[in-house]
Amino acid sequence: MERELSNLKGVLQENRNQLLTRPNVVATGIGYKASGGKTTPTLSIICSVVQKLPSSKLSPREMIPSTIGGLPTDVVQTGRIRAFQSHTARYRPAPGGISIGHKDITAGTLGCLVKKGGEFFILSNNHVLANSNAAQVGDAILQPGPYDGGRFPDDHLANLEAFVPISFTGGSSKCSTARGVADFLNSLARALGSDARLQAITTQAEDNLVDAAIARPLNPAEVKDEILEIGPLSGVGSGGLGMAIKKSGRTTGLTTGEIQQVDVTSTVQYGENKTARFTDQLLAGAMSQGGDSGSAILDTQNRLIGLLFAGSENSTIINRIEHVFSALGVSR
Repeated sequence: MERELSNLKGVLQENRNQLLTRPNVVATGIGYKASGGKTTPTLSIICSVVQKLPSSKLSPREMIPSTIGGLPTDVVQTGRIRAFQSHTARYRPAPGGISIGHKDITAGTLGCLVKKGGEFFILSNNHVLANSNAAQVGDAILQPGPYDGGRFPDDHLANLEAFVPISFTGGSSKCSTARGVADFLNSLARALGSDARLQAITTQAEDNLVDAAIARPLNPAEVKDEILEIGPLSGVGSGGLGMAIKKSGRTTGLTTGEIQQVDVTSTVQYGENKTARFTDQLLAGAMSQGGDSGSAILDTQNRLIGLLFAGSENSTIINRIEHVFSALGVSR
């Protein structure tokens, strides 16, 4: 193996510069060749490309030969290779994908910019910009969010403009007054010999479609209509089953995934003893963590298709962007 590896290093050194001049190649190296999605024991020269295309769509100059100097090659799609950027730093102008938050929360993600009445607004979640219904219109929005060092007034980027209230589920265990009244009347009924009993009933909240809010920038020049590590948006689309998606978020940065379920109804926990039910959601796999809430979800063509707002260790829950736009009266 040492001799084989030495031969590969020599051939790669002789051909590296020529391979890197090809328009789709972003890296070269030595590794094990893959076949049918599985790694084989065959050492080869590997060319990493922005996008792996069928040979029919490549010119002769763009093609990677199957062998170089009699040694095998392989082509791997990696996308553009970029220096990692901090998503929790202070940015001016501020793009999507970075830390932001209401002055009284920890931190979430600035999704992207949307338009209303010809003006740009910051789009994110209610629980990021409006503190889960507890905020007031006009409250200060900080970038970065308070958890990441954002302080008022130095990091005051925007003011809360509007939010869609979240309908939370109530419960008998959470209402001591209702329980106390029921207990008193039941004691009275027993004293009077009645078999009738009262119970504190759990209230059923209305189903939700979105966890969404917008904020008005103090200075339009201090926000940027693109997303960190992704770039400009190309339009708006609609999420479908099996669709490849991506996001840029405060905690996990740029990640990719796939829509695994549609027409999802899910109960979402907002802290201890506080839940809300959401319908007509999209579900993807493990492409997010806490702090990524508010991230814009895009398809492979950079079209906006959803707003990330919840998840678990192995799932990500996404509002359909159609519902977000309708509820807030915004557009791209």
